[in-house]
Amino acid sequence: MSKWKEITTKEEWEQYYEGSGSKPFVVLKHSTACPVSFNALQEYEAYLGKTPNEQVDYILVKVIESRPVSNQIAEETGVKHASPQVLYIKNKETVWNTSHWSITEEHLTAVLN
Repeated sequence: MSKWKEITTKEEWEQYYEGSGSKPFVVLKHSTACPVSFNALQEYEAYLGKTPNEQVDYILVKVIESRPVSNQIAEETGVKHASPQVLYIKNKETVWNTSHWSITEEHLTAVLN
């Protein structure tokens, strides 16, 4: 079982982003004030609680509490901000992203496994 790690600084983001050539990662942009985002977090954790792709790191950014990090992600990936939002990044490229009600355990499994 994998677990997500919360990142709160631009430096942490840069470490993952720069390292995505050797280990891709998935980031969930999560709003602690939004019921849709709460549902997305539950789906993310359901995926991680089963048989997630172990070749991938899983991170979470709280968009309200860590706004500069959230903004940096949108800027560097070129993916317009949404919340909740999932981005799968490999080799500094966003190979897949989705948002809102499309963030489901089933969808994550189909893309990542």
